[in-house]
Amino acid sequence: MQFAEGLLRVIGHTSSISPYGIAVRVMATVTEQQLIFTEKALVRAKTILQKPENAGKALRVFVFGGGCAGLNYGMAMGFVKPDDYVLESDGCKIVVDPKSMELLKGMKVDYYESVQSSGFKFNNPNAIASCGCGLSFKTAQKTEMAQPKPCH
Repeated sequence: MQFAEGLLRVIGHTSSISPYGIAVRVMATVTEQQLIFTEKALVRAKTILQKPENAGKALRVFVFGGGCAGLNYGMAMGFVKPDDYVLESDGCKIVVDPKSMELLKGMKVDYYESVQSSGFKFNNPNAIASCGCGLSFKTAQKTEMAQPKPCH
């Protein structure tokens, strides 16, 4: 079973005071491109985000140069930036920066567990080649980020 949600891009915000005298920041959003998280991947992301040390943070999915195919997938804890695409489910946020989103449109993220290992798995329709490790990829789209290097 797949759990798919559209990523939302924060396009601005306004501040107001609630009836209880609390300052509230309202973000205006517009649905744009998508990233697909399977149910297993979303459950794992929520588990990570609900740890006390990650309070107020988001799980950032991004692309950076390197690996034998030139580009790598990355994930890290961080805060939402004004131009991020944001997926929010049950108070947990997953974010992608605009540059990375260009290379990740339509990507499916799954989570697997086996006797030997566990982790997130990326199935990117934009990848025309990838490394055996599954973390390095190449797209037909030219990008200044691409920096092929040996994985090992």
